[in-house]
Amino acid sequence: MTKAIYPTEKFSAIQTPFYYYDLDVLRATVDEINLHASKTNFHVHYAMKANVNPSVLEVIKNAGLGADCVSGGEVEAAINAGISPSKVVFAGVGKADWEINLGLDNDIFCFNAESIPELEVINELAAAKGKIANVALRINPNVSANTHHYITTGLNENKFGINLSELDQVTDLFPTLANVKLIGIHFHIGSQITDMTSFQGLCVKVNEIQEHFSTRGIELQHVNVGGGLGINYEHPNHFPIPDFASYFKIFRDHLILQPHQTLHFELGRAVVAQCGSLISKVLYIKHGTSKKFAILDAGFTDLIRPALYQAYHRIENLNSELKMEAYDVVGPICESSDTFAKDYSMNETKRGDLIAIRSAGAYGEIMASQYNLRKLPKAYTSDQLK
Repeated sequence: MTKAIYPTEKFSAIQTPFYYYDLDVLRATVDEINLHASKTNFHVHYAMKANVNPSVLEVIKNAGLGADCVSGGEVEAAINAGISPSKVVFAGVGKADWEINLGLDNDIFCFNAESIPELEVINELAAAKGKIANVALRINPNVSANTHHYITTGLNENKFGINLSELDQVTDLFPTLANVKLIGIHFHIGSQITDMTSFQGLCVKVNEIQEHFSTRGIELQHVNVGGGLGINYEHPNHFPIPDFASYFKIFRDHLILQPHQTLHFELGRAVVAQCGSLISKVLYIKHGTSKKFAILDAGFTDLIRPALYQAYHRIENLNSELKMEAYDVVGPICESSDTFAKDYSMNETKRGDLIAIRSAGAYGEIMASQYNLRKLPKAYTSDQLK
């Protein structure tokens, strides 16, 4: 088992807050992905929106993973990191013309198209370049992910994808689009999914939708089931690597692929979350009427997930082994929502102690802002601090 190791003696010389990435944990994670994905014709595209730190992307590129992008900037970052355009998929409900042109100019593997108007625009822009754009239809399977409503994406009321009721209309459109080639179908039902039955339900729906295309005589080269596999935020030391064996087995056992088809995944959080921590310093211990506040120099400008999603992160005092006490762990931002945890038990804490907010490798650094004119956090890796 590979778990994060903190060089606390070197942390003391670094200005907090900052992100710390244990690349040994990341390497062990991508090795586990490749171990299980390589057993069948599975292709994993790393979801760039989780983290685009250059050192992180270097490990991912070296592992041979592709890229799942949701903006032109992410397409550029993937290609600049050395990921082959032939492994880049481009999703997103609102692709701008320049972003589509960027994908066309780089001959990316596939656009995951989410509406009829988008298909028409891709066709028009591809025609102007004399190119054929490969597309997969992002279809809403109306499968519940049993997760937070902000990160559920596969239901009819979500803004993403093409609803099942529109499928015939979209299929009928393709003969009129000379510069678009339908090569696959794409799904993504949500994030931080820990109930594997959600993925089993997705497989059932995909099998039904595959039948629809078969009866229409349409041959699809690939199926893309998105990502969404969750991690264990409570016990990052005991479970530093998600259960990829069970995850991939769900699709091997329940999704019916045709002999010529490949199966694609878009994993993000499950790849990078556990390798990253936000390292902060305690500024003050403030005694309230009925509670104590541990006021950190990190705030929601550095890690917004608790404020935005009510997300839980394990918090550890790296300097104390004293008795456990309850604190509201808060930041310095002038907003009441700038709270990492309430009534949280951690070792007795004092001014100057280093605090690690765990499992922050996904949707941490990438979502940082400069609200209150705060500086963006820097990042360091285990390779740099050895």
